[in-house]
Amino acid sequence: MVVDILRNLYYKPMQPIAEIASALSRSIPSVTKQVSELITKNIVMEKGYAASTGGRKAIQYMLNEDLDYTIISVSIDQFYTSIALSDLKGEVFSAENNIPIDLTETNASARILDAIDSFITANQPDLIRVIGIGISMPGFVNSETGLNESYSDESPLYNIKEQVELKFTIPTVIDNDSRCVAWAEKKFGDARESDHSLVINLNWGVGLGILINDDIFKGTSGFAGEFSHIPLSETLTLCSCGKRGCLEVEASISAAIRNIQTDIQRGEYSIYEKLEKEHVNQVEALIKAAQIGDQVAINNIGKIGYLLGKGISTLIHILNPHKIIISGRGAEIGHILTPHVQVAINEYSIPKIAKKTTLSISNLHKNAQQMGTTALVIEKFIERIIN
Repeated sequence: MVVDILRNLYYKPMQPIAEIASALSRSIPSVTKQVSELITKNIVMEKGYAASTGGRKAIQYMLNEDLDYTIISVSIDQFYTSIALSDLKGEVFSAENNIPIDLTETNASARILDAIDSFITANQPDLIRVIGIGISMPGFVNSETGLNESYSDESPLYNIKEQVELKFTIPTVIDNDSRCVAWAEKKFGDARESDHSLVINLNWGVGLGILINDDIFKGTSGFAGEFSHIPLSETLTLCSCGKRGCLEVEASISAAIRNIQTDIQRGEYSIYEKLEKEHVNQVEALIKAAQIGDQVAINNIGKIGYLLGKGISTLIHILNPHKIIISGRGAEIGHILTPHVQVAINEYSIPKIAKKTTLSISNLHKNAQQMGTTALVIEKFIERIIN
């Protein structure tokens, strides 16, 4: 129960005993006893009073503000890696974003290790006080074995978690990027008040995190949520998975960028052509172009929104969720996506089923993966601050 209390106070600081006990389904006396012991060890502290509900104000508790433990999160996508150092309040001390590392390159694993090494050298955290390193990345990541089974066992990326752990001698945990995004939404975002939500991680691909009864649903093999490979595309373009017709080839940011580049080659004017040269990350160039009001960018974002809505209609029929949340980098263009997604939902969904599902755009945006990756370490290694 002690570990559960620590996790609870990380996700929601400033809670009275009764609220902690309710969240953990524990008795108030048992929680009081454990919190008192944590106070004695200077791990938890009293912090003011909760608002009065008519009686005596209750004392609130939080993790000790003077604890100097840190967490390193490594958020990887197909083409870029971002690394952050944060504390037990979830505040980021330092971050290096958009490190260009293409996962299809043979030296990708070595470059990830070098990037972490350079980050640690530059920031000089006390490694004894680093609770753990969290890694999130695309693919068939088995969080139990720590392996990314999208790669053969001969590929260094297959056991990147083990390599990081051996090189830095810091406990390390790994999970799929979309599951981390979904967990961030559950603990900090739009899924907090929902027992059953689906979180779309819209980035280079289209990932899915399934939240059922306040937990991540992983399926039999741990690979549930491969939304991007539903065969809904009619173009028969070859997908990165080796199959044809996958949703990802038409409903991802990669698809929007590819279509914009094709339009430019055909002679259409788009500010994206200039922005692409100014930004390290093509996604940021696309988002900026859309924010400026570039017609070609907006048109192609609308196209992926419609196909995304078609895929979401399938999810609504199968899982009947309370909420569907579009998160990840794609959430930054959510105001453009939403109308097109909704049109497709209206067209392809049975109204009686769809009317109970609400569609929302995350406010966490591109921070969701980092927040979820950091939380991954909290879930796995928070007890280390006791020991």
